[in-house]
Amino acid sequence: MLYQFLLNFIDTFGFLNVFKYITFRTGLALFTSLIIVLIIGGPFINFFSNKKILNPIRDDGPEDHIVKKIGTPTMGGVIILFGLLVSVLCWGDLSNISVLFCIYISISFGLLGALDDYKKIKYNNSSGISSKFKILSQIFLAVLGVSFFVYFVDYQNITNLYFPFFKNLIINLGWFFIPFSVFVIIGSSNAVNLTDGLDGLATVPVILVAGCFAFISYVTGNIVFSDYLQIPYIEGTGEVSIFCGAIIGSCLGFLWFNAPPAKIFMGDTGSLALGGSLGAVGIITKHEIVLAITGGLFVLEAVSVVVQVISFKLTGKRIFRMAPIHHHFEKKGWPESTVVIRFWIISIILAMIGLATLKLR
Repeated sequence: MLYQFLLNFIDTFGFLNVFKYITFRTGLALFTSLIIVLIIGGPFINFFSNKKILNPIRDDGPEDHIVKKIGTPTMGGVIILFGLLVSVLCWGDLSNISVLFCIYISISFGLLGALDDYKKIKYNNSSGISSKFKILSQIFLAVLGVSFFVYFVDYQNITNLYFPFFKNLIINLGWFFIPFSVFVIIGSSNAVNLTDGLDGLATVPVILVAGCFAFISYVTGNIVFSDYLQIPYIEGTGEVSIFCGAIIGSCLGFLWFNAPPAKIFMGDTGSLALGGSLGAVGIITKHEIVLAITGGLFVLEAVSVVVQVISFKLTGKRIFRMAPIHHHFEKKGWPESTVVIRFWIISIILAMIGLATLKLR
């Protein structure tokens, strides 16, 4: 809204032309969301603590979690989403369908996550809403959002699936693009949710993936850079960089409070919203497979849970000592800080590989 307001005065004040640059507004979005989260973080944590909005600890989790993490406030995703949305509303182009799609996914999945957190807090257990209700709600929300996006987006090849490392390997998914996109959004949302189990573990990989896609969305929306990199040019996609910048700023601000020992957890309110938003960005930029590469840590966490469940149901045996896989390494005796930092290193490597796919075609 602030961006549109300033556009009215560009002819009068020439220096305001700087706000037309996506890179400048992306930087503003990052710093705006960062400052907002840093300012409101402390008061929110005190409020959550006073209202006993505390994180229930899994009974079957690592033993030291009961000692170290009990009494820590949750629903920190409220802080993240507040900073993110205010920043995007200030500096984003709200007439851009891609920006509106990202806002819709972040809000709708954030509200679903908030409902899950609320039930966990109310009944003081880690169950929350039923998995059936959660997945059906995610499907409904994602189908609704993707359908409207496909209907209003001005890009003829929106249903194409592009493969990294190959110049001309393209598959037109046709109407299957909608269920495929729904799978990407839901998969990304739940994968980030599963990763969010240790202090700062999910936050830094989210920052890295958002950083990669801030760059990817910018070059995808720039006809010169997209032609040079031989990736599809999609008009207006550059505006998504501002949304990604706001994610980075909000998560950096949240990491200030979430760094070990965490003063607050993001909860499903944050993890479902952030994961779903990254999935939406991957769809908008037509880099869904690159999203799976840069967010490979999230994929690993999700796959570990799937493998664990399948193995136990078929053989009665568990492959990992505990799933998601970060708990497996805790059970093996790795300190929490060691697990987190090593997983961050993996995320950095995967982010670099994901960016390399833009040139290696």
